[in-house]
Amino acid sequence: MSRPDFLLSAWPWRSVGYLLTGAVAGLFALVAVVVLAALGGALAIVLVGLPLLVVLALVGIPVAWGERRRLRLVDLDPALDLHQHQPPAARGLWAWLTARLREQVTWRELGYTVLFAGLLWPVDALVITVALLFPLSMVVTPLWMATIGEGEAKVLKQWTVTTWPTAFGVAVLGLLLMTLCAYLLGLAAGARAELTRLLIAPRDAELDAKVVELTRSRVRLVDAFEAERRRIERDLHDGAQQRLVALTMTLGLARLDAPPGPLADQLAKAHEEAGKALAELRELIHGIHPKVLADYGLEAAVLDAADRSAVPVDVDLELPGRLPQAVEAAAYFVVCEALANVGRHSGAARAEVSGGHGGGRLVLEVRDDGCGGADAAAGTGLTGLADRVSVLDGRLSLSSPPGGPTLLRVEFPCDPCRPTDRCA
Repeated sequence: MSRPDFLLSAWPWRSVGYLLTGAVAGLFALVAVVVLAALGGALAIVLVGLPLLVVLALVGIPVAWGERRRLRLVDLDPALDLHQHQPPAARGLWAWLTARLREQVTWRELGYTVLFAGLLWPVDALVITVALLFPLSMVVTPLWMATIGEGEAKVLKQWTVTTWPTAFGVAVLGLLLMTLCAYLLGLAAGARAELTRLLIAPRDAELDAKVVELTRSRVRLVDAFEAERRRIERDLHDGAQQRLVALTMTLGLARLDAPPGPLADQLAKAHEEAGKALAELRELIHGIHPKVLADYGLEAAVLDAADRSAVPVDVDLELPGRLPQAVEAAAYFVVCEALANVGRHSGAARAEVSGGHGGGRLVLEVRDDGCGGADAAAGTGLTGLADRVSVLDGRLSLSSPPGGPTLLRVEFPCDPCRPTDRCA
């Protein structure tokens, strides 16, 4: 409104459209609320009215849907539908009704609908009448005198105008009032839109919804990443690894059949190189996503990682069964990275992996008796793992004073999978 070209822009007309449609929509909302409340209350005794009362409780949802779209007339910042960020847990009408009746936003929208039907739409109509229709009636005074009025006209039904100079003077005054009222309409529409947004789509709730959606998208990305890792592991295991095994066996047989000489020496060298390539491929597959983790779970995978560690590792891990795949994968790679750091940097003689599940949380601790001084931000590889842990609402902490010992602790909120669950 502070722009000099406000009067020449579309915003005054957008304000008029917003207030005018608000008056019409509010009238329909009033009729709907009154009819549903009256019929539902009267028929509730014979139980027929109970569905109507349920519909009355949900009537704010379509009203708020329409109000969010009307806001686009005067507010370029879109209002989010908070219902979309709280989808029902299951399909079907009953699940949808249960989810909606439990949401706070549903009752907020019902309260707005009652306020809209009882108070706001008459205010919209009053502003349109005072700030638009009254000045407009003054502007058309000369036209009224020349046609219907037969030489006279009443201004605002209060003053009679019988002369043309007076009629044109009233028209000029009406134009001036319309110019001033354009700002009044813009101010009223802006205040009305801000009140609507505050009641049905507050900006802090939108921010919370965006944070929730961002968190969900990060979880989906992690799940997709884990699924892709498992697919690559299967493809390498069932494809390239099997071909290398067949190649190694073929070279071995050819080596046995070849007579002593340069050819036998070349076959022996090729056989040895194929064996090394096969070993490296198996190590690569194991690093991408170990098959023991997918088949037997976190406890067996940690034991396998401890057996392959360069430092002797004691494992004291008790789990009630399988955990969600994302949790198992994140916990496993945290343990692997911690044991790799122990072998490369700590100078420890022994390490220990302990933990278990209790109180709805998986807790794992990796200790070593090394020199300490580890820093997760110094390129140890734990920073990326900490991000993966945080996506799952987990926490990763590192304690490593100079001189040791070093303790890495990770926690995940999760529940064990039931035998019938896929636990994806």
